[in-house]
Amino acid sequence: MGDTVEKFLEKISEMNEEALYPTDLKEAIIGMVERFGMRPVILLDRDKCISIFVERDGMTHEEAEEYFEFNTIGAWVGEGTPCFATLIEKV
Repeated sequence: MGDTVEKFLEKISEMNEEALYPTDLKEAIIGMVERFGMRPVILLDRDKCISIFVERDGMTHEEAEEYFEFNTIGAWVGEGTPCFATLIEKV
């Protein structure tokens, strides 16, 4: 997965040099999002982000959700701000 993600990040940086992501959540990257008239941005799996906080940082699920909402999805860093997906199979 490591090489695949690195190649993906190189590709998207050629398309949008402002595309950003939380570097400590690289394992949660699942793709990119494109919209008419806008450059693509990086897409992360919301549930994977929360799982990383639980496993890596020792948070409870509730703490991880709160942290994610405030510090991750709540962090606007400009036009390159990443998107976070909730997958249908996880609803």
